[in-house]
Amino acid sequence: MARETMNVVIVGHVDHGKSTLVGRLLADTGTLGEGKLEHIQAVCKSQGKVFEYAFLLDALEEEQGQGITIDSARVFFRTDKRDYIIIDAPGHIEFLKNMVSGAARAEAGVLLIDAKEGVRENSRRHGYLLSMLGIRQIVVAVNKIDLVDYSRQVFEDIVREYRKFLAEVDIEPSHFIPVSAREGDFVAARTPALSWYDGPTILEAMDGFEKRMPSAELALRMPVQDVYKFNTRGDDRRIVVGRVEAGTLRAGDKVMFSPSYKTSTVEGIQVFNAPVPEGVEAGRSAGITLTEEIYVSRGEIMSRLDLAPEVSTKLRANLFWLGRKPMVPGKRYKLKLATAETEVTIDEIHRILDASDLSSSIEKHSVERHDVADLVLRTRHQIAFDTVSNIEATGRFVIVDEYDIAGGGIIREAVVDDLAERRLESRIRDLAWVRGDITNEQRAQLNRHPASMVMVTGAADTGKHAVARALEVALVRSEHRAYLLDGKNVVLGVDADIAFDDIDELVRRFGEVTHILLDAGHLVVSTTNVIGLADHLAIQTQISPFKMFIVHLGPEPEGLPEGADLRLDPHPDVGEAVAAITNALGKRGRLIPGSL
Repeated sequence: MARETMNVVIVGHVDHGKSTLVGRLLADTGTLGEGKLEHIQAVCKSQGKVFEYAFLLDALEEEQGQGITIDSARVFFRTDKRDYIIIDAPGHIEFLKNMVSGAARAEAGVLLIDAKEGVRENSRRHGYLLSMLGIRQIVVAVNKIDLVDYSRQVFEDIVREYRKFLAEVDIEPSHFIPVSAREGDFVAARTPALSWYDGPTILEAMDGFEKRMPSAELALRMPVQDVYKFNTRGDDRRIVVGRVEAGTLRAGDKVMFSPSYKTSTVEGIQVFNAPVPEGVEAGRSAGITLTEEIYVSRGEIMSRLDLAPEVSTKLRANLFWLGRKPMVPGKRYKLKLATAETEVTIDEIHRILDASDLSSSIEKHSVERHDVADLVLRTRHQIAFDTVSNIEATGRFVIVDEYDIAGGGIIREAVVDDLAERRLESRIRDLAWVRGDITNEQRAQLNRHPASMVMVTGAADTGKHAVARALEVALVRSEHRAYLLDGKNVVLGVDADIAFDDIDELVRRFGEVTHILLDAGHLVVSTTNVIGLADHLAIQTQISPFKMFIVHLGPEPEGLPEGADLRLDPHPDVGEAVAAITNALGKRGRLIPGSL
C-alpha cells in the first residue's frame, strides 16, 4: 500500500534557523543515507568548521568548501505515519509564484520565530503570507529557545503577542512549540530542558496535520471542454466531453451544469476504442451522453445536483502578478478558470503584499510586478468556481493581459453580487420549467442558427431604434428567425400594472419575456431607454445559457463601455451599422453560415 505524502512549507527569516531545523529533521528521523551524517561531520572537521545541521542540506562536498547552501526546495523525510516534502523555495517571489500557479501545493505550514528576537515585523509578514495563500494548518516553532535559557516566560510572551496578530489574519495555530533546532529540543523528541512544556514535538504536531482529501473523494467537478455530435450513420448522440478534475463520475448520476443550472442524468460513459468503465475518477478524461438533450457549452462545470460549485460575478482572490505592466482598476483583462474564459476587472483591492520584501500596503491602487494582491475581481459573465480550500482544480485561475499570461491566483471566497437573488429566481424557474419534446439544440438545427440576443444601447437620440429595426429586417430577409422586442411594448403590455419607476421589476419582466422568445429559438433584437447598459448583467443572468451581444452607440472618446461588445458612432449609416453587427455575430457563430 502506498504511503501517504504531505507537503509542508517552513516559513521564517533566513537567520531564524530554517535550514538547521530541516537538517535536524533529516537527521533525527533517520532519513539520511547511511554514513551521510558522519561524512558531513568529517568534512566540517577537515575545513576547521563547527558542524551545523544546516550543512546536511548541501548537496556536494565542493559546495561545502565554498560555504554555499543549496536550494532546499524539495526535501524529503518520513515518520511512522507518512512521508513529508518540505517546500522551502530560495526566495519568496519564487515560492509565491509556485503556490498561486499550483506548481507547489503546501497543505500545512511551520512558522519559525527566533525566541531571542521575539515577534518582529518579518514574523508578522510571514504570518500574513500564509494567510494570503489560504494555508490554515499552522504550527509556530519558537526556535533558539536555548539562547534565552529555555525561559518559559519569554515563550509565553511570544505566544500571547503572536497569537493576537495571527487571529487578525484569520490564522489559528494548532500549537506553539518551544524548540532548539541546534540542540534537538522538541524537534523529534522531548528533552529535560523543556520539562515545563507539555505539548507535542514538531514531528508529533506535523503528524497531527490533516491530509487533504484525495481528489477522487471530493465533490464531482468536470469542466466541459466541448460537445461532439457526429451526425453520421444515424448517430445523433451529443457527447459532452471533459476531464474529471474532482470526484468520480458514474452512469445514472443526476448532474447539473453551472452557471446555466441545466440538469439531466448521465445516460452512459463514452470512451474511444476501450471497454466502457464503471466510473471515471479524477484525473481522467471522458465523454458522456445524457438522458435529456440539453444545450450546454464549453466553460460550464458539471457537478452532482446536491454539491454544485459557487456561481457569481464577484470572487475574492489572492493574485500573484507577473505582468510587465501593472494591473490597474478599470482595465479589462481575460480570466481563465478550468475551461471557462470571461472578461474581468478589479472591483476592490484589500491589501497588496510586495513579494520581494513581504511588506504590505492597503494604500496601493495598482498591482505591480511580483506583487501579491488580496482583491475582489468582477467578471463580465457569471462564472462557476470553487474556493481553493474546497476543490483546488476549480479554485485556481490565470489572468491574461492582451495575449500574455500576466498573473495567477487562488479563490478564497465567493462574494455575493447584486445578481444573487435574480440568479436564485432563475435557477428555481429553470428547475421547474415544463419543457416540450423539441430541445434547444434541435431548434437551432432546424433554424440553422442558435437562439441569441442583440441589445442595442446608448443615450436617447443616438439612432438606436433605426439600427435595431434595420437589423431585424436584414436578419429576417436572410431567413433568420429574428424578432424585434421593443422595451416600450413590454412596458405597455406585461408592465401595465406596475409603476414606471420600479426599474428592478421592469428589468425582471423584460428578461422573462426575452427568455421565452429565446427558448422558442428566436434571435431577439432589442433596444429600449428603460433597459439600459447598466441592466445588461441582470438580463444576462435571466436568459442564461443563451448569449447576449451588446452594441453601444456612443462617441469614440468614450471608448467601449464595460460589458459592451461593439461600439458604433451615434446616428451611424444604418447599412454600415447592420453590416458591422452581422459580421461580428457571424464570427461568433450566431448566424446562418454565409447568409450575410
